[in-house]
Amino acid sequence: MLFKEIIGQQAVKERLVRSYKEGRISHAQLFLGPQGSGSLPMALAYAQFISCTNKSEDDSCGACSSCVKYNKLVHPDLHFVYPVALSANVKTSTDVAVEWREAFLDNPYITLFSWFEQLAAENKQAVIGTEESGEILRKLSLTTYEAEYKIMIIWQAEKMNPSAANKLLKILEEPPDKTLFLLVCENEDQLLRTIVSRTQLIKINKIKDVDLMEALVSLHGQTTEAAEKISHLADGNYSEALLLISENENAGQNLASFQKLMRASIKFDPKAVISWIEEINAGGRERQKNFLNYALHILRESAMMNYGDDSLVKLSADEQEFVKKFSPFIHGANIERFIEELNKAHFHMERNASAKILFMDLAFKFNELLSVPKPELVN
Repeated sequence: MLFKEIIGQQAVKERLVRSYKEGRISHAQLFLGPQGSGSLPMALAYAQFISCTNKSEDDSCGACSSCVKYNKLVHPDLHFVYPVALSANVKTSTDVAVEWREAFLDNPYITLFSWFEQLAAENKQAVIGTEESGEILRKLSLTTYEAEYKIMIIWQAEKMNPSAANKLLKILEEPPDKTLFLLVCENEDQLLRTIVSRTQLIKINKIKDVDLMEALVSLHGQTTEAAEKISHLADGNYSEALLLISENENAGQNLASFQKLMRASIKFDPKAVISWIEEINAGGRERQKNFLNYALHILRESAMMNYGDDSLVKLSADEQEFVKKFSPFIHGANIERFIEELNKAHFHMERNASAKILFMDLAFKFNELLSVPKPELVN
């Protein structure tokens, strides 16, 4: 992975290159960033840059023996740890290393959900278990084969169970010589504070809209107009942007689904709500998450249209026709609650909540919120 292949994040790239040139490579670093920001590919690009034997001023060469092996994730001094679904046959990351390489090489901006889809384990608990600590010690006890450093990338480090986290803490306190730990994390609060305190923080923010738009145009052949709309919806999350591209063909389906839910919710028609839930439940979890994001988009655009700022509204012709009729129901007295409920639903969907229960609860909440009267304007 080259730095130039990572979308945006120029300041972080420059900081990492500078730390190497100045000889300030901390033995434990925490790459902290939201989903889709590029924290995992950034950690890998940094590791590749350190190991590259013919690096340029600001990037790996991509062609030396080390880079070729990095590009295939087979460098003998590069090790990965990531959550797995524990079973009789799977105890550590090593047991699904082939699947991991396939998943990462297919999409370096991999999400936990897509990783577990690859493992056909969507409804199982994601965990870095106790036995993983022993595997880490075993790998790091080996001498380096080719590079100056042995590098251990721990993705989704917050998924370590307490036993694994405490054992890792001991390794961080007394690290093996010439060993780098690159922890990649989305939720710092779920990581042991003692681990956080022993790492150098590399903060990675959401991707800027302009950088995401450029990537969607150059890498995925999107028009400028389409890229602008997708970037607006994805909110700095490249993984989400890829999903939105794949869903663009079904934009009409999302609009029809949203219309059906609103009609069923406004007077709360139980049969219509249950029928809608059965339809969306059959579509799979990624489809459901995409619908929640789409609903957020329509509600935000409705609020903007309702308050007269049509210039900021980014809608297709069909969407615009619907929103003109729907927007009076969305206003200052309920928009924040709508956004809050949809964000909560997305959060719980990421954590394998029951889709049927979640969407039934949303229908009840929408019924309540659609009945909230629009506040009177004060002159």
